[in-house]
Amino acid sequence: MTATVIDGKAFAATVRGKVAEHVTRLKEVHGITPGLAVVLVGEDPASQVYVRSKGKMTVEVGMNSFEHKLEANTSEQELLNLIEKLNNDPAVHGILVQLPLPDHLDSDLVINSIDPAKDVDGFHISNVGLLGTGQKSMVPCTPLGCLMMLRDHHGSLSGLNAVVVGRSNIVGKPMAQLLLGDSCTVTIAHSRTKDLPDVVRQADIVVAAVGRPQMIPGDWIKPGATVIDVGINRIEKPEGGNRLVGDVEYDSCAAVAGAITPVPGGVGPMTIACLLANTVTACCRANGLSEPEGLAA
Repeated sequence: MTATVIDGKAFAATVRGKVAEHVTRLKEVHGITPGLAVVLVGEDPASQVYVRSKGKMTVEVGMNSFEHKLEANTSEQELLNLIEKLNNDPAVHGILVQLPLPDHLDSDLVINSIDPAKDVDGFHISNVGLLGTGQKSMVPCTPLGCLMMLRDHHGSLSGLNAVVVGRSNIVGKPMAQLLLGDSCTVTIAHSRTKDLPDVVRQADIVVAAVGRPQMIPGDWIKPGATVIDVGINRIEKPEGGNRLVGDVEYDSCAAVAGAITPVPGGVGPMTIACLLANTVTACCRANGLSEPEGLAA
């Protein structure tokens, strides 16, 4: 068996196209332009790259992009004051504070100061609670992207056994909630799970989000299962330099699975696409308009 490759890059382009179409309609019919504000504190190189990419794609789909770059020594109160200003700005429909923050800033306090309706990362405690109780919420971007790809591949997920390997607040826990919402039977596994290989072998869907390079080999995978690899790990190549790998051993898993996401080019591109989708959703909700189909959980 050779797995079908789920092309996240192509799927993300399709999602961005749908976002752009909806943004055009919002402008032409309602005179509204969705706006995304991104706040970057400090000069973390990876964060700078992410912020540039987010800003570029925001503009490409026709939305307004508001970038706020603050010095690394910015005080907590200064950051909270900026967030309050953005909360009260009607031109801003989505707010994202790029993580990680410098050590002297309380990330939980900062994230929970964002208006939950504008929390397009889906990290605010109110959105976590709404998602956990099956109510309408803003949904974290990476799990939302995974769900979109799974729905596209399978159609209905009802009744499938899903194993999420990883229990982070950003991916593992919300991914499990989304799968439950689509009527999967869900197991959250992690590094301390007893007989982890056997647990994974029961899964029709495996979402690997543990942050350990190539942790899951092909002999853990049920023949025909769908493997969604959230991991992005940099490892050294024998000949020098390095390369990106996921949390699964791609070659051995692809030989057994029915479908699999590659790394890079799988889940990664979907994260920013879903950020844009969340911003449009937030804009529609703020203006009492119907939400775009296929862009939300």
